[in-house]
Amino acid sequence: MSLSKDQFRPCRAILALGDDFYDAVEAAPFPKHVLRYRNQRAAAEIGLAGLSDAQWLAHFGRFEPLPGSLEVPLAMRYHGHQFRTYNPELGDGRGFLFAQMAETDGRLMDLGTKGSGRTPWSRFGDGRLTLKGGMREILATEMLEALGVTTSRTLSIIETGEALERGDEPSPTRSAVMVRLSHSHIRYGTFQRLAALEQPGNIMRLVDYVLASLAGLGGGDDPVATLMAYAVAGAARMVAQWHVAGFVHGVLNTDNMNITGESFDYGPWRFLPGWDAGFTAAYFDHFGLYAFGRQAEAVQWNLFQLAQALRTVAPAESLVPALRGWPDLVAGEMQRQALWRLGLETPDPASGGALVRAFERGLAESGVQPDAAWFAFRGGRVPDAVHPAFASFVEQLAGFRPVEGALDHPYWGDAGPCTMLIDEVEALWAPIAGADDWAPLEAKIAAVRRMGEAHRGSAPL
Repeated sequence: MSLSKDQFRPCRAILALGDDFYDAVEAAPFPKHVLRYRNQRAAAEIGLAGLSDAQWLAHFGRFEPLPGSLEVPLAMRYHGHQFRTYNPELGDGRGFLFAQMAETDGRLMDLGTKGSGRTPWSRFGDGRLTLKGGMREILATEMLEALGVTTSRTLSIIETGEALERGDEPSPTRSAVMVRLSHSHIRYGTFQRLAALEQPGNIMRLVDYVLASLAGLGGGDDPVATLMAYAVAGAARMVAQWHVAGFVHGVLNTDNMNITGESFDYGPWRFLPGWDAGFTAAYFDHFGLYAFGRQAEAVQWNLFQLAQALRTVAPAESLVPALRGWPDLVAGEMQRQALWRLGLETPDPASGGALVRAFERGLAESGVQPDAAWFAFRGGRVPDAVHPAFASFVEQLAGFRPVEGALDHPYWGDAGPCTMLIDEVEALWAPIAGADDWAPLEAKIAAVRRMGEAHRGSAPL
């Protein structure tokens, strides 16, 4: 297949920023390339669904440039707070920006990598990704997308034939290279680096790039304040979506925060087995800094660090209004997302907020697995057996109507919900590790997408 311009619309917008923002790098040479996952749904949105498997391997395993896009991969430069300790020695250490293109709706999109080899920012890492890590990223992005979370999407996983040593899984373990599709890879830490290096001109260049190329906004008289408001709104939406999905990201460092408010970079993630504010995903998060119930606090702290970086080019008083609106934005987004997942209309914000609070109290006090509760009460249904902790919620349900088509999809007639708990993830990896059997994983992806269709069919966000 030759890429036609009406399908694939390449871009090079990132080059306008200049060499201070990235380093040209080369992909690692891998001993083999075995295609393990190809996301045709995502590929269709950027005009790449027609690639043959050989072409797919060439572009996303050997990283031959896509015509008209970037001629060489770019390792992005950034700093960041890691568990609230500032680290100026960061940057893309095992990935790079491979290509840019326009999505079918015109949005600028990035193809970034994970496991593509060492870069100037690798420090002591080997620049590689485990195959299990790639599988976990597929499951995280598929599940989050199905649950209405604005997330990067896993486009490709190619096994690369190296034996890797890792301390957190049995080694040696198999290697892979991943490509993710994302609406930019500009991080809060990208701004922090420029502030630390005292480069106000480059900060303003980056502000203009984000507003024009990513946000589709004009800067007006105060572009920095516009950017701050954009970042806060996106972050509030993201936090609320995680909350309702029962998702714990695990590592909410400022270098893992996308300026667009898109969730990405999945390491030690988890979905909740129970509604527990103290539940953590990362075994190394010893003090629960990024626990489920603290994610809104953690992201707000990160926004303060972004504001601190932007203070080098704007007065503090111009940034405060956006930050001050954080609690109301988060509360509004959580209510909106919760009602979407329940498949309910709301007569007014006050009653919607009370209903959601009652539902969360029921979750916390009953011990019911969260996905099971969302599923059971979908569209205002009341199960035959209801835990007493949900009594207030059930009473309030009388004032709500289901959205049109809330229960139309056959999924809502299943015996129970589609879930993604850690035991299921391990069970999906076992046949791959033991017998190279990918059928259970493929079946799970199909089940997750079916669930996503059931949610989207009645109440699109």
